[in-house]
This record gives sequence, C-alpha cells and structure tokens, in this order.
Amino acid sequence: MEEVVLFLDKLKIEKNYSPHTIKNYEKDILQFSEYIKSEGINSFQIVTVIEVRGFYSLLQKRGNSRRTISRKISCLRSFYKFLLQEERAKTNPFVAVSLPKKNISLPKFLYEDELHKLFTSLGENSNLSIRNKAIMELLYATGIRVSELTSLKLQSINYVSGTITVFGKRSKERIVPFGEFARKAITLYIRDVRLNLLDGMEEHNFLFVNNNGNPITPRGIRYIINEIVKNSAMTNNISPHVLRHTFATHLLDKGADLRSVQELLGHENLSTTQIYTHVTKEKLQNIYTMYHPRA
Repeated sequence: MEEVVLFLDKLKIEKNYSPHTIKNYEKDILQFSEYIKSEGINSFQIVTVIEVRGFYSLLQKRGNSRRTISRKISCLRSFYKFLLQEERAKTNPFVAVSLPKKNISLPKFLYEDELHKLFTSLGENSNLSIRNKAIMELLYATGIRVSELTSLKLQSINYVSGTITVFGKRSKERIVPFGEFARKAITLYIRDVRLNLLDGMEEHNFLFVNNNGNPITPRGIRYIINEIVKNSAMTNNISPHVLRHTFATHLLDKGADLRSVQELLGHENLSTTQIYTHVTKEKLQNIYTMYHPRA
C-alpha cells in the first residue's frame, strides 16, 4: 500500500521517529486495513465513522487496554491527517472518535533503603561486577533510559563538568549531570575493566560492553539487573525503568522542581513528568496514616 509506505517514510525522515515506534505504527495501520477489508472496504479513502467505531468496538472486545486502544486510534488519526495533506482522503473519520481515558498507573520506584540494599550487593571483585556497578550507578545518577545508556560513547562523558551528553527520543540532545558515586564507578570501569572485556575484539567507542567485548544491548542490561536483584535477595520485580522512576521520585521528594526534573528526564511534555507528583503525594499520605495519632 503506497499510502502506508509514504506515511512511514515521513515518520522516519521528517519526524525522526525510532524504528520501534515506526514498526508499531505500521502494525496498527495494517490491523485497521485488515479490519476494513473484512467489512468489504478496499480503500482508506471511503472509510467512514461507522467503520472507525466498529474497529474501536473490536479492540474493546479483544480485551485491549485503554492505553493500547488510545495509541492505535491516535496512530490512525495521524495517518488520516497525512492522507488529507497529501489529498489522498477527503475526511479524517478518526476526528469524530474520542480517545479513551487512560488508567493512571503509578510508576514503581525503590525506597532509599531498598536502593542501598541493591547497591551493597554489587561488590567489585570481578570485571563484570565492576562494570555492572558502573551501569547501575549511572542509571540511578542520571535517570536515563536504557536505550540511551546503551548508546553512550566514551566521548559522551565530560569529567570536568560531571555531565553526560544523551541523545533521547527523536535524537534530541540533552546534558545530564552525574554525581561522585557514578564518577568513581565509571572511572574504575574504564580504567581497569573495559579494555579487558575488549580483549581480542576490534576497538569501538561504545562506553559499555558485554563479556564478549561487543556494545551492550538493552536486553543485556535487563538481564544484568535481573541477576543483581536475585543476588540481593530482593523480591521486587525491578526493570531498568524502575531506576529511572526512582531517580525522578527521589529528586521530587528532596524538593526539586518539576520543570528541572522534566528537563533531566528528557520529557517533551510536563504532563508526562507530573505522574511523579502523584507518587510523592501517595508517599506523604502513607506516612501521615502511619504516624498521625488520629489518622
């Protein structure tokens, strides 16, 4: 389908969307295409609000979450906006359909004692444990996404200013500071470990490498964190993103302003960052209930 190819090319070239996002858009559009074909419609141009509502109903019947339905409808609305701009459609039938309200799920985070337990289980008695400590310290110190971590290069680190240069979603650049714990962990890893792991491999400038000397992958980071959690005897289900949530929650708990946290996280919209204020309010409520004599 030519329209779909052109739309996805626009997302890739003009919008600089990630391959993962583009793949999701493609899947959503093709799913809708299959649905309208089952209804006897072979062109996007003659779709009406009736087919859109039928598709919406189908998604609900199949048990899709509100978040998933909202994403699919939003994707198709953007697709039809593109078709209108290219004069390949006369109307956008998705404009008449409201996006479902999303269930607000509070992000998981670690309390300071849990974080301390996690870090004390790391140790520095092997090449891999030194590398893993540097990974964990940097994730918590900066709140960067795991994809941003795996993309870091040696030149991304500025030891003088104590910052790293990160390229986030849509290759948007931001500067994020890190503290003394992370600096020491990274310095030790680069000085004593990285070249050992690269032994026999062609030199490259990615900061973190796996035990074969190749650039580490997001999947590799998730495996490392799972192993660290097991060794710490913690029962929590901790993903790399939990450390990002913990970073934001701890900053706000200690008095950081929301705008600054937004910049550090690389969120485009303040509303995305505001969910962490719900976490801190929930924590205050729990403390009040636990300690106030008449709560």
